[in-house]
Amino acid sequence: MTAFWKKWTASVPAPFLTALLLGAGYLGFVAWDQHHWWRLKEDYSFGWLVPAFVAFVVHDRWPRILAALRACAAPGSPRAAGWSYWLLQIFGYGALLGGGGLFLFGALYRAGAGAEYPGTLAITLGASTLLLASLFLFAPEAEGVPGPAGLSADARVRLVALFVFPALVWLVSAPMVSIIEQNLSSFLLQRVTSLVFFFFDTLGLPIQQEGNVLVLPEFNGMPNQVGVEQACSGIRSLTGCLFAGSFLAAVFLDRGWKKVALVGLSLILAFCTNLLRGLFLTGWAYRYGSESMEKQVHDIAGYSVLGLTVVGLLCLLPLFNLKISFGGRPPDPKRGSG
Repeated sequence: MTAFWKKWTASVPAPFLTALLLGAGYLGFVAWDQHHWWRLKEDYSFGWLVPAFVAFVVHDRWPRILAALRACAAPGSPRAAGWSYWLLQIFGYGALLGGGGLFLFGALYRAGAGAEYPGTLAITLGASTLLLASLFLFAPEAEGVPGPAGLSADARVRLVALFVFPALVWLVSAPMVSIIEQNLSSFLLQRVTSLVFFFFDTLGLPIQQEGNVLVLPEFNGMPNQVGVEQACSGIRSLTGCLFAGSFLAAVFLDRGWKKVALVGLSLILAFCTNLLRGLFLTGWAYRYGSESMEKQVHDIAGYSVLGLTVVGLLCLLPLFNLKISFGGRPPDPKRGSG
């Protein structure tokens, strides 16, 4: 164990290593707090995978992290100059103080009220902000006179960018504040119900919409209706696919705009595949009656939605990594992070 530890930390300056270990402690507390929701809410059950995926991403990027640390300490290492310098300093120290305040508030809230949405959100936001701010402020100083550069070219910014996914992915696995989650769930619920009704009505099949309930013709003389409940609204698909898209973007894509685009596409795919789920369940009720739709049918359809979205995202990865050269020019080797 000692040899393993020396191998991975020999090239890491003590201040940065301290910040990294403190950040791991913050995230460990976040995992302990969020496990309550992972256990109780099926929408966030994928959270059990988050610690393992974060550890994998950090392990996968460790050679790049060491290279970024050397770049920070190298003679003439690029640093933001002028107003950019002061902007980064104010942002760094402000984030450190703000993140510390949020984390403390969340911890006190949890101690007094137990596991509640506001406390979990404050703890998660505070820990993520503390981690990124600490890594920026404790990045190695440049030897000699640093070279002037813009915000994005600052060696410290490039170093911290490698920790964006490990720090911010916890916001996906944390329950939203109840009012936001309820409003988003209601919005998705209405869209899914309306689109399923429109599809069957366009095909000329008898169907009526009564709020979030789709009334179908009687089946064997029994009432036949499909209630699009909160569990079918798409929150589970949305959060799960957002996590999957973020992880795939962090591991397989190398430019910032590609990562953002893939995450955005994961949200679109989540909605589209969840709509397919609603169409399937309504078609099932048409064919076999609503009484035949047991919990297993709902669960199989739900997990199929998530699996289909992940497969769709995997199919998109080769397109994002496709490099096109015009006039014999080599592709830009510059790589991003996140």
